[in-house]
Amino acid sequence: MALKILDSCINCDMCDPECPNEAITLGAKVYEINVDKCTECIGHYEKPTCVSVCPIDCVKPDAENVESEDDLLTKFINLHG
Repeated sequence: MALKILDSCINCDMCDPECPNEAITLGAKVYEINVDKCTECIGHYEKPTCVSVCPIDCVKPDAENVESEDDLLTKFINLHG
């Protein structure tokens, strides 16, 4: 499944530059993750870098966008060839 950034985000700017898919952007209030680009770093890293670098643990699975590992890998291939 894609990830989402909770409203508790402090806009520390740690996650945005770490996303290999450029899926993270600054929204109206907090950073947001574009579910069409989020692969949970499958194809790049063993675990999502946004989760690893978040100092307040506000990046969580998005229950509204459930995807299998195969779906995420297919998305990675479509994004990066």
